[in-house]
Amino acid sequence: MKRNIYILLGVVLLVGIALAQNADNGIAAVFKQEEPMPTKTGPKAGLLAPAFSLQAMDGKTYAVGGAKEKAIFVSFWASWCEPCKQEAPALNTLAAKYKDKLDLYGVNVTTYDKIRDAKAFVDEYKLTFPILLDEDGTAYAKYNGLAFPTNVLIDSRGVVQEIILGILPEKELERKIKELIAD
Repeated sequence: MKRNIYILLGVVLLVGIALAQNADNGIAAVFKQEEPMPTKTGPKAGLLAPAFSLQAMDGKTYAVGGAKEKAIFVSFWASWCEPCKQEAPALNTLAAKYKDKLDLYGVNVTTYDKIRDAKAFVDEYKLTFPILLDEDGTAYAKYNGLAFPTNVLIDSRGVVQEIILGILPEKELERKIKELIAD
């Protein structure tokens, strides 16, 4: 009888130790759950990015919105915009540096510009990332465009992480890109 009690106590002790060791993993699993996907679309951090498709200067059509393999950086700009001119070299550098994890699209808001001026801008700054033409301004309107440049950071799930009006120093912009692609 005593032997059975000792065996039972031993089993209970082993089960207790096993449960205690796995308790930390269970708690960690609860905290590692991802945030639920948003269901609303809009030009605001935390919402699904408004979708659009535009033809680019290279003749291809590019789509923004929805889950993708990479995060997306969209820069709405115009050729006459001085801050856009200041930002162009940094965008070129960052697009090349993070091309494996980030798709960067420049969107010329052609309703406020001329295509020939946009092409001259691309040539002058030797932009290597796709330049989309928003000829009727609908894509810009979907993001409540108010200023140039307007930069939108979208994670690979298709969720807007940040909208930046105006320019940031290159190091700050790169820090934001690193945070975006770390997800």
